[in-house]
Amino acid sequence: MSGTTDKPRLSRVHMLDLLRQMIRIRLFEDKCAELYTQEKIRGFLHLYDGEEAVAAGVISLLEKQDRVVATYREHGHALVRGVVMKSVMAEMYGKREGCSGGRGGSMHLFDNTTNFYGGNAIVGGGLPMAVGLALADRMRGEKHVTACFFGEGAVAEGEFHESLNLAALWGLPVLFVCENNLYAMGTALAISQSETDIHAKAACYKITSEAVDGMDIVAVEGAARRALHAIRETGKPYFLECRTYRFRAHSMFDAQLYRDKTEVEVWRKKGPIERLRTWLEANHMIHPEELERINAEIAAEIAEAVAFAEAGSWEPVEDLTRFVYAEAAS
Repeated sequence: MSGTTDKPRLSRVHMLDLLRQMIRIRLFEDKCAELYTQEKIRGFLHLYDGEEAVAAGVISLLEKQDRVVATYREHGHALVRGVVMKSVMAEMYGKREGCSGGRGGSMHLFDNTTNFYGGNAIVGGGLPMAVGLALADRMRGEKHVTACFFGEGAVAEGEFHESLNLAALWGLPVLFVCENNLYAMGTALAISQSETDIHAKAACYKITSEAVDGMDIVAVEGAARRALHAIRETGKPYFLECRTYRFRAHSMFDAQLYRDKTEVEVWRKKGPIERLRTWLEANHMIHPEELERINAEIAAEIAEAVAFAEAGSWEPVEDLTRFVYAEAAS
């Protein structure tokens, strides 16, 4: 992974890598939607289509020992962070080979080998966790960054304000990333918040903050570089509001009665993948056969992940009480 003090690398290789990461997320999510309709994946499923630039633009800049705390819409975060796709898909199936042993499913991906502290089904629940991880690093004298992702719906929760206040008060190295997709579950931002500039709320706590076009991966990556450099230099928190949009429903159970289909189509035309691909083509930085190869390689990886999940094993019934209570030390 690249260091955060490097200058932006707008080389052809780098831009193709960013495009690949976003396409990888998109195709994985498409397959998950398909498997859900086949009842191979059950429970709740929250997909990331349209928001790929945020995960790819921020997480790829983190160092190995940095932590990532995500939301229940976290498949994209996990994949960019380096959680093996096979283990993610197996977790979606509820198989014991999954990254959470089949116990978490879509909303609770976790992987300690990549410092991915994963999804949290409680809206805003990851915010105090991120502050706690950063405080632990500070107390141990370890100079890591904790990146915390959350939607604008979490801004209405008390722990949002408590967490920002403590991070600012104690000077903790947290990168707060608000993925503002405008609707939370199904309520438009303007209906639920009197102040719709989310980053302005962070500024009230004396946290350096900025808003960025979350559909432009170059803009997201540039803002993330500035933020991470500032955190590593000062040890203090930084806040990014990434203004993005989800193309699919809040979850697979959502009828989307709160927004027009035409609005979604307008946003699709300025989606992060379409935007970067069009720019690369206009600047003769990608050829049709390269795009075909990228899609084919990712499709093969996804097929392999599905086969791995299909062949996975169910946890034995007799093991279901494991990890429910802490075992007494002998």
